[in-house]
Amino acid sequence: MAKMQYAELKQAYDRLIQENNYLRQELERLRTAAPGSSSLSTTDKIHLFRSLFRGREDVYAVRFTSSRTGRSGYVPALTRRGLKPPYDPENLRPLTDPVIYQHVLGRQTIGLYPLLLTEDTWLWAVDFDKGDWLQDALAYLNICRAWDVPASLERSRSGHGAHVRIFFDAPVPARLARRLGTQILTAAAHHVGHPRLDSYDRFFPNQDTMPQGGFGNLIALPLQGQAVPSGNTVFLQDDGTPYPNQ
Repeated sequence: MAKMQYAELKQAYDRLIQENNYLRQELERLRTAAPGSSSLSTTDKIHLFRSLFRGREDVYAVRFTSSRTGRSGYVPALTRRGLKPPYDPENLRPLTDPVIYQHVLGRQTIGLYPLLLTEDTWLWAVDFDKGDWLQDALAYLNICRAWDVPASLERSRSGHGAHVRIFFDAPVPARLARRLGTQILTAAAHHVGHPRLDSYDRFFPNQDTMPQGGFGNLIALPLQGQAVPSGNTVFLQDDGTPYPNQ
């Protein structure tokens, strides 16, 4: 059993190495695809965005702020209000290009459900929140680089945390992504001489299997139009400053 698990993880790791150069090029294209400075059309930019930040396309989440309490959260985007889980698939709004466009314009904030119905995932992300979030995120990112795992660093919406995102060229089982992500987390902590990275908060997806009646946890999409001018939801260089032209 252990040999089979190792073989599965090694196969996924080998595929990551093969995909590394391609995904780095795609990330660089995304970083430099700013309005007014790129030959890419708006449609091309959206398609490039969606080629990297992939998850379920039959449903997405939208951020809300309660007018009564002032608290914020995310709920599935539905065709009508008042519906309760479990949701009928016909009542879920699909993730489309116009939805993404509204997100990058800043007219709404979209959450992606990365766990597919097949219990695979296109991406893996790690959330570092508060404390020494930048140092911990960079420690994780440096292990990714040492292992030739394509990853990128994004400041969160709050500005007080970060996501390290790992991208796959094809869906991989969430359980294998978790093993890889966990091994990187352990190696990063050991590399900096700590038993754990204290600002580590959670993984995305945080489940290996689809919860009954649910979607798994969501992760907010980057490059949200209202947050970008403040330097949030953008991709960072190693010194913590944003890449230009985002």
